[in-house]
Amino acid sequence: MTEVLRRGRGSLAFSFFAQGVAFALLVTRIPAIQDRYGVSDALLPVFLAAVPVLAGVGSVVTERLVRSVRPSRVLRWSQPVVLLSLLGVGAGDRMAVLALALAAFGLAVGALDASMNMLGVSLQRAYGRSIMLGFHAAYSLGGILGASLAWLGAREDLALWVSYLPAVAVLLPAALVGSRWYVDAKGAGAEQAVGAAPERRDAGVGFTMLLPLCLVMTFAYIGDSTVSNWSAKYLQDVLGSSEQLATVPYNVYMVTTLVGRAVGDFGVRRLGAVAVVRGGAVVAAGGFAVVATAPGAWAGMLGFTLLGLGLCVLVPQTFAAAGRLFPGASDAAIARLNVFNYVGFLIGSPLVGALGEAWSYRGAMLVPMVLVLVTLVYATSFEARADRYGGGHERPRTTDVGRGSNGL
Repeated sequence: MTEVLRRGRGSLAFSFFAQGVAFALLVTRIPAIQDRYGVSDALLPVFLAAVPVLAGVGSVVTERLVRSVRPSRVLRWSQPVVLLSLLGVGAGDRMAVLALALAAFGLAVGALDASMNMLGVSLQRAYGRSIMLGFHAAYSLGGILGASLAWLGAREDLALWVSYLPAVAVLLPAALVGSRWYVDAKGAGAEQAVGAAPERRDAGVGFTMLLPLCLVMTFAYIGDSTVSNWSAKYLQDVLGSSEQLATVPYNVYMVTTLVGRAVGDFGVRRLGAVAVVRGGAVVAAGGFAVVATAPGAWAGMLGFTLLGLGLCVLVPQTFAAAGRLFPGASDAAIARLNVFNYVGFLIGSPLVGALGEAWSYRGAMLVPMVLVLVTLVYATSFEARADRYGGGHERPRTTDVGRGSNGL
């Protein structure tokens, strides 16, 4: 069954990649979307907030769906909806079309994020070693490509649908073909490969045990949304950079996120999840401290670089920890945990903006710094239990299912 797992891992990594491309294409062209549909500055926050709210609804609905439907099937059909609704955003010409397309995008993204991470956790259980960071590295790579395509479309002054169509035309059929090889906990391939028992749908998800992970997820996304929404403004308005230089921090952040996630699984295998999460929290907090105290633009850039290296490990390891804590109900735990992805996104941007206006933007950067440091208090929630899967922080190497000749 090693080949089954290898194909499942590759196809799921492509799904993460495609989602990164789609999301970046949407969020980096918000000004163009606003201009196309004539959305006022007062109405724009309503549209932007509706997407994560509906995504949270989609995640909750997915929790119920996977009681009778495999997560792989939810992923197989939610990803095309995400891509087609993205194209709908670019092709419409009326406000009602935009609202409908964004609603479909938000609901499908919630189902997509939840089901992707469900499959990732079940595959990690089958492999018996950390592979979750690699999936999220594929997402980061997709985000970099999507942002680059959006930049090219803006530079060439392409219509939104012209900018979106090539990506959708390539990603949609590829995702549908790749979906043939998904492997999830309820699929016979994974269970027979490792002798794993299917998830018990009556197993409970204790909120007391899940709460620390929910908080870590929220704090991580508050930090992430701070960078994505405020890095350019902070560098230009607070640190006095040029407009061109102000566009660099987010790109640097995305690249360092990719690098950190690409090597992060090796760190988990060597040091354990607790050490990696603690290290990531300390590095991220240091990044916020550097940003808050930076005397100039280049020092601020260093801070955003540290933020990418620190924050990148928290979200994948939080999903993985939920899978270990609730081996009999990991799908439900991940769906509920995924909601706090969107909670952090909704809180982060307005929190920093309000504090920046009322106090100072330098002071506002200290708030996500403190929140990220709170992760240290909950780090023990990331410990692997011997009665979950594997002793220590990994299954012993001699039982690694996925170790083929290429070392996957």
